[in-house]
Amino acid sequence: MAAAAIIVMPKKKPLPAGLPREWYESHNRRLKAMRLAISLLDTGTYDPRRATNRKIRTMAVRVGIHRPSNLTCRMVRAFIAAGERQTA
Repeated sequence: MAAAAIIVMPKKKPLPAGLPREWYESHNRRLKAMRLAISLLDTGTYDPRRATNRKIRTMAVRVGIHRPSNLTCRMVRAFIAAGERQTA
């Protein structure tokens, strides 16, 4: 089994004010999905079909992120697939 990686989160910048709530929600969802996708890639999950909701949610617990929704899990798989397409 692979050793657990220590992940240091970058310093957060304040978000711009005055945007609709939906923008903030989608922005934060994309950031969460990207953090989870990077964590999965670091542990060797390069195929989006192998990134099940269960595996993504387990990684969220290991990294210390709140449990992702089904939509966020789909975004994680989309990020992994996009990276797979770019390297091919």
